[in-house]
Amino acid sequence: MMTAVSLEGKTILVTGVAGFIGSNLAERLLGTIPAVQVIGLDNVNDYYDVHLKYARLSELEQYERFEFIKADLSDKKAIDALFSRYQPEIVVNLAAQAGVRYSITHPDAYIQSNLVGFFNILEACRHHSVEHLVYASSSSVYGGNTKVPFSTSDKVDNPVSLYAATKKSNELMAHAYSKLYDIPSTGLRFFTVYGPAGRPDMAYFGFTNKLIKGETIKIFNYGNCKRDFTYIDDIVEGIVRVMQKAPDRSTGNDGLPVPPYAVYNIGNGHPENLLDFVTILQEELVRAGVLPEDYDFEAHKELVPMQPGDVPVTYADTSALAHDFGYRPGTSLREGLRRFAEWYAGFYHTSDKK
Repeated sequence: MMTAVSLEGKTILVTGVAGFIGSNLAERLLGTIPAVQVIGLDNVNDYYDVHLKYARLSELEQYERFEFIKADLSDKKAIDALFSRYQPEIVVNLAAQAGVRYSITHPDAYIQSNLVGFFNILEACRHHSVEHLVYASSSSVYGGNTKVPFSTSDKVDNPVSLYAATKKSNELMAHAYSKLYDIPSTGLRFFTVYGPAGRPDMAYFGFTNKLIKGETIKIFNYGNCKRDFTYIDDIVEGIVRVMQKAPDRSTGNDGLPVPPYAVYNIGNGHPENLLDFVTILQEELVRAGVLPEDYDFEAHKELVPMQPGDVPVTYADTSALAHDFGYRPGTSLREGLRRFAEWYAGFYHTSDKK
C-alpha cells in the first residue's frame, strides 16, 4: 500500500538541480504545481560544460518560487543548514557523480558524491520530518545480468563499475534508514536518459559534437549493444507520479518499522540497437540542419571493442511502475532525437535554416 503525498504548497528539495534530470524536474514542478517552493542544490562541477548547467539554471531563475543553493552534497554542515532553514517536506536526490567510464579513472569523486553525499541526505531526512525521499538509482545496478528485461526483483550483486556499486549502495543505505528511522523512500532506476540540453558525455550528444568537428565516432562492442533509451519528459513524468505516492509506514512483529521502501525501473521498455540509434540520430541531425545533407557518415564511424564497465544490453521491465502508478514511458527514439537535434541547432546556432 502507498500513502498519497500532496505536492501543492510544499517545499521540495531537488539536489543536482543544474543537472539534466534535476533542472527538467524543477521546471515541471514550478510550472505545474500550485504554490510549490523548489529549493535547488548543486555544486555546478566541471565534469561537463558548466555553460550548459548555468543555462539550465537561468531558465529556473525566472520562477519566484525557486531558490538556488550552490553547495556540495558531501558538505554535511551545508546540508544540515539547508534542511534547518527550509524544512523541505519532500526530497528528490538527483545529485551524483555520473558516468560509468569516468568512475574508472576518478573513483574518489564517486565515493564523495554518491556515498558520503547520499549519507548526508539520509541523515538530514532522519532529523527532519520528511514525507517522502525519492532518489536516483541507475540501470547500471543490473551489471552483468543476462536475464532480460531487467526486473527490480532480480538479484543485483554483480556491478561492473564503481558507479554501479555506489548506486546499489544507495539503495541499501536507503533501506536501512527506512527500517531504522521510518523514512519513506523510493529509488528509481533510470535507463539511458536523453533529450534536449542533456549530458554531453552521453553517446547521442558526444557523437553530435564529434560529427560537427569532422571527427570519428567510436561505436562500442562493434555496434552489438542495445540500450533502453528513455526520453527526459518520460523520466520527469515518472518522478512526479512517484513523488505523490510514498510507501506506507507500518510496524512489524519486531516492534520496528516495516521499511517504507520501494524501488522502480523507469525505462522505455524498448531496447534499441546502437547502430539503429546512430542511423536515426544522423537522419535527425541532417533534418535539423545541424549537419549537411551530403555528410559522409560512413567515413566518420569506427566499430571498436566493448569498454570496461559497459554492458551489452539494458532493458527495463516497467510493469511495477505501470501497476502502481498507471504509467509507462512511451516517447519513440526518433521523436526524442528529433527534439534533441532541433534544440542543438538552436542552442549552438548550428542550423543553416532561416
